Parts: sequence; structure tokens; C-alpha cells
Amino acid sequence: MPVLYQHMRLSPLLTAATLTLALTGPAMSEVPLDFDGQFRQGGLVVARTEAGAAVDVDGHPARVSPDGVFLVGIGRDRIEPVEIRIISPTGEERLAEKPVSTREYRIQRIDGLPQRQVSPPEDVLERIRQEANLARSARMRDDPRTDFLAGFIWPLDGPITGVYGSQRILNGEPRRPHFGVDVAAPVGTPVVAPAPGIISLAHPDMYYSGGTLIMDHGHGLSSTFIHLSRILVTEGQRVEQGQVVAEVGATGRATGPHLDWRINLFESRLDPESVVPPRSSQGLLENGVRE
Repeated sequence: MPVLYQHMRLSPLLTAATLTLALTGPAMSEVPLDFDGQFRQGGLVVARTEAGAAVDVDGHPARVSPDGVFLVGIGRDRIEPVEIRIISPTGEERLAEKPVSTREYRIQRIDGLPQRQVSPPEDVLERIRQEANLARSARMRDDPRTDFLAGFIWPLDGPITGVYGSQRILNGEPRRPHFGVDVAAPVGTPVVAPAPGIISLAHPDMYYSGGTLIMDHGHGLSSTFIHLSRILVTEGQRVEQGQVVAEVGATGRATGPHLDWRINLFESRLDPESVVPPRSSQGLLENGVRE
């Protein structure tokens, strides 16, 4: 920049403030941008900017509420920074690059599962594919509701017996990481909605997840409850925070009764513990007894 301006004859009317603007360009930082949450692997961040602004996250348009709220989700293995671009209604632009902090994940060994649920036979593969498509479709719902702004509560009380991101070794065979938090409780224990939402999937018996319930909290953010013994709501029903929606079970691929709670921002799998007050991981064993 000094080379560009060394032969420029400045007008007496060009004040120091004007010169600063000329050298630095538009005041991009004046577009407001605030964050609630951590840019950490598995994290959910609620961001706020100017009402009416357009937002891109990592080059993709984000849904923005009329008052400027949008969501950022950070996947389990992400290491690159999150890039956010905001254009205000008046055309001002702000760019933000947020580094992502990394985590170390547990290794959890689970033995005693039926072998057909670890390595399913050919005759159930089509069923598994169809059920995965149902769940994926429910999680891709995108509407303008901002139910997530009510905050989240734990869906039940009990010891945490499995955590997000842990590498699973099932019957001695390495498998995909665990993407939920497991809370142990007896069969029939009531499970409540952690935040308001709309039920987007209620399935009584999926191959891996058993009784499965997905509720949408708006902007593509959803909660999934699996291994349920009973589902007490129906698809399309609106539920409020704290409303009983299901009961704990041990259905699907599970070795004991518990709730497996998962959070998604569309297809990005996030850590439920990133949106609720911290609790102890009582009973979390290397040779875990929960799926």
C-alpha cells in the first residue's frame, strides 16, 4: 500500500480519518457479529448479526432469522477454521475466520452384542438403508422457526454412560464413533423434550436404533432419541420444552436400558453436551455397557 500512495498528491480537504478509510477500505468490522457457544469440535454456536443481513458459512448460504440469528455447527473431526461472510442490507461486508479447538476422544469397548447387529446379514441391508434415508430426510428439514433460542435442558436424569465422539470397538471390532450422549435409566423412565420443536420422525423399531424419535428445533437443528421403549407423540406434532415425549428402553443395538440423545445441524453431528449444563460422567467405563 505505501507504493500505491507515495506519489499521490493529497488535497488539504483529505483529513486523517479520510486517509485511514482510503488505506483500509470499507469499515467491514462495523457489521455486528456476536457468538454464543464455542468453536470446538462437536460444538454448536448461535450467532447474531444485523437484521436483514445475508450470511455464508464456509461458502454456503446459512438460514438467518429476521432479527439476524443463524447457527454454526462444528463436526467431530473438523480442524480447519470456520469462515463466515456477512453482507449487511446496505452492502457492507464482514469476514470472520474462527479457529476450531480440537478434542481428544475416548475409546469405548462394548462386548456382548448380538453379532448380527455388529455385522448385519445381507437380508437386512436394504432395511437398514431405507431406515437411514428416513432419518436423514427428517434431519434435513429446514424452516424458519427458532425454537432453539429457548435453550436446552437434559431430557432425563441419570448417570452418563457414553459420550460423544468416542471410538467404538464392538465385540472386538472397530466401528464408527459414537455421536450421542448415553444416559442410563430403567425401562419406562419418562423422556422429555430438551427444547420446543416439531416431531419430524417417530419410528417404533429401527434395526440399529430401535424406537427412534427426531424432533426439529428450527434452522436445521434437530434432536434424536433412540433405543426407546415407547413413543408418546406423533409426526407433525408440536412439543414444548419439558413435555414427556417417550420412555427409555433397550431396543435396537443396545446392551441395557438407556437414552442415546443426539444433536444434528442438518447432516453435521454435534455434541449434545455442548448445549446443556455440564454433568458428571458417572458409570462411564472403558468396557461400556451401553450402545
